[in-house]
Amino acid sequence: MNSVFIILASGKSKRFKSKTPKQFNIYKNKPIYAHSIDKALKSKLFNKIILVTNAPNRIKIKNKNLIIIRGGKERSDSSLNAIKYVKKYKPKNILIHDAARPDFSIKLLNELVKNLKKNIAVIPAMPASDSLKYKVKNKIFNLNRDNSYLTQTPQAFRYKNLYELAVKQKNKITDEATLFIDTDQKVKFVKGEKNNQKITFKEDIKINKTYLGIGFDIHRLIQDKTLYLGGIKIPFHSGLQGHSDGDVILHSIIDAILGALRLKDIGTYFPSNKNKFKNIRSPKMLKPVIDRLNKANFYFNNIDINLICEKPKISIYRNKIIKSLSKLVNIDESLINLKGKTVEKLGLIGKEKAIACEVIVSISKYD
Repeated sequence: MNSVFIILASGKSKRFKSKTPKQFNIYKNKPIYAHSIDKALKSKLFNKIILVTNAPNRIKIKNKNLIIIRGGKERSDSSLNAIKYVKKYKPKNILIHDAARPDFSIKLLNELVKNLKKNIAVIPAMPASDSLKYKVKNKIFNLNRDNSYLTQTPQAFRYKNLYELAVKQKNKITDEATLFIDTDQKVKFVKGEKNNQKITFKEDIKINKTYLGIGFDIHRLIQDKTLYLGGIKIPFHSGLQGHSDGDVILHSIIDAILGALRLKDIGTYFPSNKNKFKNIRSPKMLKPVIDRLNKANFYFNNIDINLICEKPKISIYRNKIIKSLSKLVNIDESLINLKGKTVEKLGLIGKEKAIACEVIVSISKYD
């Protein structure tokens, strides 16, 4: 089937308020426009993909099926340019999409193309969830929310039908469905996608504010000292040597949190040459770090722990340690994972003369 996908990316983005046009801002690790190109290519539904932009030098994607053309002053001008341009390819179907909607799915593309077999215009739409008002001059009217729909793109059309209407248009239009609705032509509405929201303002882009931190600690085992792991006392013949109680799990968690917060390391805040920290219990070291994380408006996604030792067998104490950590860090137990690892009798750990721990912490910032 000869189908063309048109991506409109020529807007000036006045409401976005950025020196860089909206479509070239980075979203989920790539420019906003690139998401539409990638999905169109991945779908394998289209013979040609037309990107309409007034900044072709900014486009870094290269593909034999991608063609870049210049846009017009208004959205409707850019759309018309593309509709006329692709006539030489004699497409049967044409889909037109606003680059400012990067989160549509390939499933939606398939649904639109499938419905074009029996329809001349197929439009994704969502029922209105808010109360709607309509202004005519100085009067405000209520609209029936149950009879109101929010249309989305991509919008799919039989090319011949769209071309005939587009070349006759004289008014500015905000989508191609308008051409069919205004001329009383049948339009097939399919269910749109909740995630397929248009990026209009800068705050519409949710910047990924998730950070990872890695913590590691190792201490020698010495006799006649209490062993603490994860804030609880573990029955064992030896404890961990250190300026504090030597709790390698809590020390690694502290370092991982500080790493995720980009705040150096545990030694910066609890130096081993300060007597005031001599024999300090590790939960007292953890608390101000958790307070700092909360004050910075972060929350935990998860904590993953590797405890590396030959003995004691961590499986015996796993649930107790996780329960202790849950209280100390103030997160649900389901967000904490604790694994026991051995080193196959190698080195100090293998000879049961040391215990080590490594931790990865994931945190995110509240909106």
